[in-house]
Amino acid sequence: MILLLVILLTSCKDQEQAAQMPPPEIPVFEVRQQDVPIYNELAGQIYGQKDIPIRARVDGILERIAFEEGKRVKKGDLLYFIDPEPYQAEVAAQESLLAEARTMMVNAKNELERYIPLAEMKAVSQSDLDAAQATYEAATANVEAARANLRQARIRLGYCSIEAPIDGLIGATQAREGEYVGRNPNPVILNTISRIDTVRVQFSISERKYLELARAYRADRSYEEVTRDIEEGRVKPNIQLILADGSLFEEKGMVDFVNSQINASTGSLLIQASFPNPSRLLRPGLYAKVRLQLTVAEDALLVPQRSLIELQGQYSVMVVDDTNTIVSKSVEIGQRLGDMVLVENGLAPGDKVVVDALQKVRSDMKVQPVPSDFVSKTNL
Repeated sequence: MILLLVILLTSCKDQEQAAQMPPPEIPVFEVRQQDVPIYNELAGQIYGQKDIPIRARVDGILERIAFEEGKRVKKGDLLYFIDPEPYQAEVAAQESLLAEARTMMVNAKNELERYIPLAEMKAVSQSDLDAAQATYEAATANVEAARANLRQARIRLGYCSIEAPIDGLIGATQAREGEYVGRNPNPVILNTISRIDTVRVQFSISERKYLELARAYRADRSYEEVTRDIEEGRVKPNIQLILADGSLFEEKGMVDFVNSQINASTGSLLIQASFPNPSRLLRPGLYAKVRLQLTVAEDALLVPQRSLIELQGQYSVMVVDDTNTIVSKSVEIGQRLGDMVLVENGLAPGDKVVVDALQKVRSDMKVQPVPSDFVSKTNL
């Protein structure tokens, strides 16, 4: 009996203490309503503003490499030098043929000049004069042909020196000194020079997204106005670049062109955008995600993604009502925007959603809501 009395007294004391304890403080996020830009993230590939392949336009032994790989070069800098001796010999041979053709032309001209007065005196026949005239004209044509062959030989000799066509960044050489280049299967493209102060990013959007974008842009505009804006480059949707490490590139891009045709095999439309690259951070060949703003959701409701509870594909959140009681509400969510999510149905502006304390609360529980220290990293 004494033991039972002690237990009863202890239980009553615990109930009194529990009744006197204040409700636990629970961090909450107040649902915000704002205009939210809706983005699509699309895979894209980066190219230089200019990517110029350096080709060996004549074949031969590579004698010299005159640059440092991975360094900047200037237009006109010597890059490669191919053994010129075979082409020098060809030039000499063509010079000899030109001299021979000139000699034959001079002889033909002298012969014609002798035949002209003789023909006037009827000392030679008209056919002899015509033959002399034809011989001279043929000799003159042979001289022009020899000059053209010599000019072509000198051009080929000039191709032995390969110079930089633009200012830019040169890559790794595909051939080394002593290799035979310029004819398959030996290297023909020796290197690539890229201009990267501005880069091009190519990506594709689906037919559906293209139609959404086109209709949104054509709102309150005539077909002629839209066409003129596209042709004159005034269509500049907000385009951002998400790098492989998840960071957002600091410069924004502008659309260069939209392809004229939908790719029939993929059902997508090719788009190219240019991004300033003053820091030279972006290099050709990189893959990145293009963040393209298509529409704006007006008066949208946003909550942190971490406040969602998912069960068999259905979503709900814990809300603190006006009596500081926990209430579970089912929600329909839309697009995820970084660490936030757009709620399409189930919440109202000003609702207090539980954040970071979902394991500590249950329905009908009394709590003391306090503002959460959650700060979104999404730039909306």
